[in-house]
Amino acid sequence: MNNQKQQSYFSKHLLEWYLENKRDLPWRRHRNPYYIWVSEIMLQQTRVDTVIPYFNRFIEKFPSIEALADAPEQEVLKSWEGLGYYSRARNLQFAARQVKELHGGIVPDDKQAVFALKGVGPYTAGAILSIAFNKPEPAVDGNVMRVLSRYFLIEEDIMKGSTRAFMEKLVVMLIPDGQASHFNQALMELGALVCTPKSPHCLTCPVMEHCSGRIEGREETLPVKTKAKPPRPEYRVVALVEGTGEHEGRVLIRQRPQSGLLARMWELPHVQVPIDRSGRMPDEPAMDILGRELADEGFRARPLDHLTDAEHTFSHIHWNLQVYRCREEDLPQVAESKTNYSVLTTEDVDTNTDQPSYIWINKEDMEQYAFPLVFLKTLNLYFDKQQSK
Repeated sequence: MNNQKQQSYFSKHLLEWYLENKRDLPWRRHRNPYYIWVSEIMLQQTRVDTVIPYFNRFIEKFPSIEALADAPEQEVLKSWEGLGYYSRARNLQFAARQVKELHGGIVPDDKQAVFALKGVGPYTAGAILSIAFNKPEPAVDGNVMRVLSRYFLIEEDIMKGSTRAFMEKLVVMLIPDGQASHFNQALMELGALVCTPKSPHCLTCPVMEHCSGRIEGREETLPVKTKAKPPRPEYRVVALVEGTGEHEGRVLIRQRPQSGLLARMWELPHVQVPIDRSGRMPDEPAMDILGRELADEGFRARPLDHLTDAEHTFSHIHWNLQVYRCREEDLPQVAESKTNYSVLTTEDVDTNTDQPSYIWINKEDMEQYAFPLVFLKTLNLYFDKQQSK
């Protein structure tokens, strides 16, 4: 089959399959560009089943561009809590403010204007323009590149920009007239449900008959993809500090710096422990290290016992966490300390400084602050244990 016929076959049968088999997803029930935009940002690096409840809660809380633009950042981060990659939420809110200020709260349908929004790259721009506005723009993500690599036997490394650019041009050629919205979603759907990364379901594929990768026996080895470096391991000791006196029943949390990893989110105090050449932690007991580091932060807390171990993986770092229950003791006066021991509300925290803000909270207070999932789980574990005593 020549290339043009192969392309026509692909477009026709893929679209027919999608219209009959597409999943009923909440962001597919309308063409609201704001909803589609939110869903595409959430779906980056995240499974559909995980996103659905987050999407529904997020839209209920922030039903419009204006609502998102005007919301306190901590509310937005709290609504994103557990999804990870929190810069996505910050960028989304920043871009919502751009849309409010520059476009009257209406998501633009102009390619240049969409690209100018913070956090919107080629894929997201293509998804918004094609799905919401039915414009014949490519939306090429990992699912799409996998489908195209197999069907057209494309053996170039999909991690290269030149390969992505080639596939974007190919998608534009494949989009049937007036069907950009359905077709781009069909490509994504095929990659998600049928042409999966491992063990693709070729026998149920609507375009199996003329898939060059299957015919050549390459469906399991395509696409060609340079392996990313594994995340760097880090070992950290974490302090879950129990309050005494006026802080009895509360634990100490701190806010991360204004920029960088997990910016402006809340966490339990923790320190990185250097590892030796063999990749092991030093012989010095972790509780001694933690006690000394806590004192250097400006307060004293006595490590009591090991609470739990936890792990958290970022794209480039893998945290191995040892969490220790500590007890507040002989705290210096606020005026003499580097930290602020007052029980503050979110509005009281100075968000314009990289000096750490420390706050004593109980379980009910957790609703006011956004935590990375690993610390959220640890806090819930601790408070649940306390309640069960």
